[in-house]
Amino acid sequence: MPGSTDSSTKTMGGLTIGGLVAVTAYTVALGSNGWLWFGWVVLGLITLGMIATRST
Repeated sequence: MPGSTDSSTKTMGGLTIGGLVAVTAYTVALGSNGWLWFGWVVLGLITLGMIATRST
């Protein structure tokens, strides 16, 4: 189902961008937290993987 893949990839991209905004706001307000940044990097890598497999 190509339509659902595109939709889920866009949703995952939105969550990744939203996560970046949230982690950045947390860092500015309360100081850096390595685990939050690690989690965001993992989320970003999963999103990139979804984008890469979407085209195949």
